[in-house]
Amino acid sequence: MENQKAYQKAKRRVEAKVGFYIHLSVYIAVNLLLIIINLTTSPEYLWFKWPLMGWGIGLFFHAIGVFVSSGRSLVTEQMIEKEMKKEASKKR
Repeated sequence: MENQKAYQKAKRRVEAKVGFYIHLSVYIAVNLLLIIINLTTSPEYLWFKWPLMGWGIGLFFHAIGVFVSSGRSLVTEQMIEKEMKKEASKKR
């Protein structure tokens, strides 16, 4: 049971990291396209910086959520354990 729980937790972390890397790849590709469009159509005004910064803020917080926070907090994990024990005791 404990091994399965560890596997599920690791799987969630890997899925979160893959999701972030996909987000990062799309961010880079789209913003490169926007830079090219901006520089070819109106090089006198560099507007590409606005979507780059706005989306970059979202990407930054996505990175914080994936790499800095450990997913669920310890309190959340404890509450889940308590509820699981409560449900198990009801079935007896």
